[in-house]
Amino acid sequence: MHVLVTGASGFAGSLLIPHLHREGHELRAFARDPTRLRIPAAWHVETVCGDVVSGAGLVQALAGIEVAYYLIHSMEGASQGNFPEQERLGAENFAAAAQRAGVARIVYLGGPLPHARAPSRHLASRLNVERILLDAIPASVALRASIVIGARSRSFRFMVRLIERMPVLALPAWQRYRTAPIDARDVISMLAAAAHEPAVGGRSLDIGGLDALTYGEMIGRIAELMLVGRPVIGLRVNATPIFARVPAAIAAEDPELVLPLMESLGGDLLPAGDRAAELLGVRLHSFDAAVEHALAEWEAVEPLAAR
Repeated sequence: MHVLVTGASGFAGSLLIPHLHREGHELRAFARDPTRLRIPAAWHVETVCGDVVSGAGLVQALAGIEVAYYLIHSMEGASQGNFPEQERLGAENFAAAAQRAGVARIVYLGGPLPHARAPSRHLASRLNVERILLDAIPASVALRASIVIGARSRSFRFMVRLIERMPVLALPAWQRYRTAPIDARDVISMLAAAAHEPAVGGRSLDIGGLDALTYGEMIGRIAELMLVGRPVIGLRVNATPIFARVPAAIAAEDPELVLPLMESLGGDLLPAGDRAAELLGVRLHSFDAAVEHALAEWEAVEPLAAR
């Protein structure tokens, strides 16, 4: 198939391209800065420079494409509430261009929805993008993941940096809520399968790992697998604006990214169903296996101070 991967220099896109190349697809990569792409010349992957918000490069990128991956998420300006508008505009531009180009399917990686409360700004924006894309191309597929465990996942790296740099882990009240973190390898396998699996066309599927854990259990288990001892103290309050900026500074992460992510931690974020892996033919890894693999990949290029 002729396949376009947007967000090609990002975490998911950079892992998906080698997977799709091994499957023999004709690939095109779309990125705002193609110089950041690390694609071997021998793969003959065409690259297009562009931006979905401005619409630049979309006509060239989508020409002749059968399946397009939409792996673009914009969290810039989160404290001012600008990112939902940026995400909406980018999705609308992409959806309209994909329609005109005759794209058969868009595959989108979004976020899960809470079952007993209103979604946060971050998750509501993801849902809005999902609706725009699926309304434009009815055979499209949306995969909804919570925390992805991978060496380049910013959520995972954020947790690891906190564990490294905080001798005592003081976690807000959201540490008691549960989610189903998923191995990055499983996410990539599901994304690849979603391009051609007829049974998932027009559907939104929650994807999660084998283990449902509280955020506190997840952080504690990562610390154990890193072979470091970190006492965990559970606090009774959230105070998200404060608790987002303090750990962001400790982990050297952008607070404008951390704040909207933490706003999403107001309750359980568990998959609504468990058939996604079955439908897509993917065998899931355990949480421990995902963490061990991610840490090994991380340490192959950069030492972890705590280890």
